[in-house]
Amino acid sequence: MKNRLSAAFWAGNMGLLASGNVFPEAKQPLLRATLIGFQEVPTVSPVATGQFRATIISDAAIAYEHTSSRLEGIVTQSHIHFGQKSVTGGISRWLCQTATDLDRTKLAPTCPQEAKGATTEKGMLTAANLLGPSGQDIAGGATGGTPEEFAEIVKAIRAGTAYANVRSSKIGSGEIRGQIEATRGQRD
Repeated sequence: MKNRLSAAFWAGNMGLLASGNVFPEAKQPLLRATLIGFQEVPTVSPVATGQFRATIISDAAIAYEHTSSRLEGIVTQSHIHFGQKSVTGGISRWLCQTATDLDRTKLAPTCPQEAKGATTEKGMLTAANLLGPSGQDIAGGATGGTPEEFAEIVKAIRAGTAYANVRSSKIGSGEIRGQIEATRGQRD
């Protein structure tokens, strides 16, 4: 049963992705982060900016859209990390991957490869995408995590202890970062 969701769930949510509407029940996204270099640890001189927007559909799924602009390098990977502001946390799930920087679950979309331009990734996160971080008491790995572990990360996101991060060919540790904040009834 691990990592299996009903066909109806996937059919409905994959339809949202195909339509481009990843925020089906809200006029405004319920999770958001503004990504800048000043939020990186250590701080990076900010030129690039980004936005992360998402909707918690349930404790089993999050629909997201992530945009970046004015990056000084080509995107090599993007993630959600489990960590509070000004602290480096472990990778919880990948938002995008490249051929040289692979998501161990192999489920993240390919990062846009436009150099120094605007990029956008959209996707759906589930327990199948969960990597952990095991060092922070959230199991996961190449085969994903359990629904209970995914619910723990959803709880962390709602509590403000998760951030989005974009790594690039110029700044491998991270060019921009933003703490994810819950709005409009999404806080626990």
